[in-house]
Amino acid sequence: MTTSTEIRLASRPTGMPTPENFEVATVELPDPAPGQIQVRNQWMSVDPYMRGRMNDTRSYAAPFELGKAMQGGAVGTVTASNAEGYAEGDLVRSFFGWREAFNAPAAAVEKLDTRGLPPQAFLGVAGMPGLTAYTGLLRIAQLKDGDTVFVSGAAGAVGSLVCQIAKAKGHTVIGSAGGAEKIAFLKEIGVDHAIDYKAENNLSRALHRTAPDGIDVYFDNVGGDHLEAALNNAKLFSRFAICGLISAYNDTGPPAGPRNFVQVLARSVRMEGFIVSNHADLEPAFLADLSGWVKEDKVKWRETVVEGIVKAPEAFLGLFSGQNLGKMLVKLG
Repeated sequence: MTTSTEIRLASRPTGMPTPENFEVATVELPDPAPGQIQVRNQWMSVDPYMRGRMNDTRSYAAPFELGKAMQGGAVGTVTASNAEGYAEGDLVRSFFGWREAFNAPAAAVEKLDTRGLPPQAFLGVAGMPGLTAYTGLLRIAQLKDGDTVFVSGAAGAVGSLVCQIAKAKGHTVIGSAGGAEKIAFLKEIGVDHAIDYKAENNLSRALHRTAPDGIDVYFDNVGGDHLEAALNNAKLFSRFAICGLISAYNDTGPPAGPRNFVQVLARSVRMEGFIVSNHADLEPAFLADLSGWVKEDKVKWRETVVEGIVKAPEAFLGLFSGQNLGKMLVKLG
């Protein structure tokens, strides 16, 4: 038997989650059944979208079940195999995060070709966040020559790659992030104008200073005052890709804004929300382009690493107070 520690959802939060909404449990795993493999995770991801799955509401993904291990992206090593095509030592990516080890059908995991990248990159820049950036900027916002691009949450896992893809394609990029360390990172990756929203009294005016003629594309990871500022500075026929609204995920009342939604009509803004799982067909093109950008030193990434499965809730909660620079990861075992 193999012992595994896992994190379960103990109760559903109201507003901002607390440590009491999680519980730690230990389970014993038998040898894998026919067609199964056993995997010990090396890395797991925590992501803002997981907050929505803590609610018992209908959405694009089923809610987490109370008293059961939570789920999320993970990379691990096969420790035992009872399935054709998998051997001990194989590296796999799965959706069985929030636990140290698991048994699963071989069809439920993906064998990884790391392409020379570190394994954990496939939870970040080469994984779901990277594909999200690529999809939102190129397919949803339909990036065009000469566009000025505004990105909120620009120092995060998704936003930082949006900035770098736009720069690789020759565009002017404005990024918003909070704090000196994140602003320095935006400058390091080539962002033309970095706005420290924590140091600004009026985000709309700050954006106007950097883009007096307006923005063509807005990639939204935040919502709220950032979406309001983008609408105030939108050019006619601008395109907004709505990826995340982290400013509202823990709201217990009606959202504060945007109060200027009339600008969608007045400026003929095309605004589209998207879920990356609906655009999996782009993954081969994304990985091919990413490999080229990495070789050309056009893409850099950062990781914020918390160690130990019992620290996973702490890492997750840190997302909502801006404690991550780049991708937030939990290193296991």
